[in-house]
Amino acid sequence: MTSDTSISVSLRHTLATLAYRAAKTLRGAPTGFENFTAMPGTRTPAQILAHLGDLLDWAAGLADGRNAFHESDPLPWDQEVDRFFVALATFDQRLASAAPLGCPVEKIFAGPIADALTHTGQIAMLRRMAGSPVRGESYFRAEIAAGRVGRDQAAPVREFD
Repeated sequence: MTSDTSISVSLRHTLATLAYRAAKTLRGAPTGFENFTAMPGTRTPAQILAHLGDLLDWAAGLADGRNAFHESDPLPWDQEVDRFFVALATFDQRLASAAPLGCPVEKIFAGPIADALTHTGQIAMLRRMAGSPVRGESYFRAEIAAGRVGRDQAAPVREFD
């Protein structure tokens, strides 16, 4: 419904930010982390990561005018990590196209994208709780670029403990 290039660029930069933060959070996760439970009844990292993939699939569908959410069972950790980055790239490519969005960008951001950012933070928090914390970083200084949405990301510019 909108084809405003600046909105697409901003949303694509948000996806690149999500990719950067998620790559850092997922990289080097210890064996067994995918099944870590903070307390009974909470999602495991594998369940959260599967949900992230579902959110990105939903976002791509919304961009095409389809509002259908599917909840997936988690795949093995490495496959789920791959699925996340493939879903992110698919959505990014859709946003990079000239096709108008089939849903207001505000709805796409407020729903699946904001939720994905939140869940990435949850995985980072679970890493710390599981005894394998991710180093803090000045994300303001990070080399994040629209379109860079894969597992391979720029090295941190300024990390801290």
